[in-house]
Amino acid sequence: MQKYKNDIIPAGYTVCQFSDCPKAKSCLLQIAYERLIDDEDEECLHLLKPRFCSKDEHCKYYRDSKPVMFAKGFTNFQNKMYPHQYEEFMMILRAKFGRNPYFLRRRGERLLPPEEQKFILDTLKQVGVTQEMKFDAYEEKIYW
Repeated sequence: MQKYKNDIIPAGYTVCQFSDCPKAKSCLLQIAYERLIDDEDEECLHLLKPRFCSKDEHCKYYRDSKPVMFAKGFTNFQNKMYPHQYEEFMMILRAKFGRNPYFLRRRGERLLPPEEQKFILDTLKQVGVTQEMKFDAYEEKIYW
């Protein structure tokens, strides 16, 4: 977690106060709590109610602090697709994300978490693309 110590915690991020939980050292909710509780500029915390914390290995609120690979952009996809494939691909993604958010993702202005990458790659298969496609770039980050 040291490498990502300066990552910005999203505004309103839910935190957990239980440092005695067996998964606390690797849980983003606990890590965020410790950083925000010591932050002199932070006035309020969005705290998970204690009765919802299981404080065991099966906590449903656990968020792993291990960095994940985000994709950045897919502008190169259009050049490798037939026009009718790209039109259908774009239509499906615009229906899922919305018009402007689609273009933000396409240009790489919004990072793509793993589940969005999977959706996009599955959509490629759905429209008949058989060759393997790679996103424009990749970036390892904490998935808050």
